[in-house]
Amino acid sequence: MPPEPRGAVVVEEFESGVLAGNPAGDPARRSIPVYLPPGYGESERRYPVIFCLSGFTGRGLAFLNDQPFQPNLARRMDRLIARGEAEPAVLVMPDGFTRYGGSQYINSPATGRYEDHIVEELVPWVDRRLRTLPDASHRGLMGKSSGGYGALVLAMRHPELFGAAACHSGDMYFEYCYLPDFPRCASIVEEKGGLEGFLRFFDAAPKKSREMLVALNIIAMSACYSPNPARPPFFFELPFRERTGELRPDVFDRWLAHDPVRMIPKHEGALRGLKLLLLDCGTKDEWNLHLGARIFTSRLRERGIGFRYDEFDDGHLDITYRYDISLPLLTKALS
Repeated sequence: MPPEPRGAVVVEEFESGVLAGNPAGDPARRSIPVYLPPGYGESERRYPVIFCLSGFTGRGLAFLNDQPFQPNLARRMDRLIARGEAEPAVLVMPDGFTRYGGSQYINSPATGRYEDHIVEELVPWVDRRLRTLPDASHRGLMGKSSGGYGALVLAMRHPELFGAAACHSGDMYFEYCYLPDFPRCASIVEEKGGLEGFLRFFDAAPKKSREMLVALNIIAMSACYSPNPARPPFFFELPFRERTGELRPDVFDRWLAHDPVRMIPKHEGALRGLKLLLLDCGTKDEWNLHLGARIFTSRLRERGIGFRYDEFDDGHLDITYRYDISLPLLTKALS
């Protein structure tokens, strides 16, 4: 059999203006992989665009990692196009990584303007440089975990830019996905002498344990959801008291304002206008995100907002095979 036609991957170096001088000290220059479908270089055709958002501790380059028995995103897209399951599309893989592991793709005075980086910088940059179909009806988002959260939230907030979204195991219903880890984070932060001590310990550790990453996740979410420019040197507040672990309801309420479940009423019109809203989650998700997804979709159903929701027999990790569902649906909705 002849080999499948292959698309090209170009890794662009992007110098961000909005990320320059960010409080976390992260670089403003980012490597942005871009997948161009087979035949892009030989035609004058214009293509829909999907922004693919990586999960916590990931960068856009992570989509191109080799995995045993699984193709990376570019090769997966080649295969789907060759089989006639997906329409050709441009895939853009932004870098939302921070010193805390991730940005949730939202603006924060503790991390930087990552939402603006995508909507104000990358969207017009892609449309200027590539043969795209430059309007919301041909532009979508997808991601898993924190990337799924980002895809959903950016679609809710920017209907003028995005017409479809796929959220795989995205963060939602924060009482279930984050709150259970607060005591574990509080204990390890206290053990290391406070937030500054923990971050020094984490940076120096040659291997990052699961327990360390659980703590870092809560710290990263604090930087995203409860920033405080008046609290140097990190400019955010933890949702619990460091010494005792006691919940700080006033701070956690600020987190809840970012919960997609609670964002629905404000963004109902944007959700209703999407050409495709796809959500899925494994029924064994270790962060209870299947329950969050059920709650979120039940609220959509109450309002008569269209969506597709799938559950599957798996956990949170190693579920890139689910892109075989989302990429065909997104490309057909956006083409």
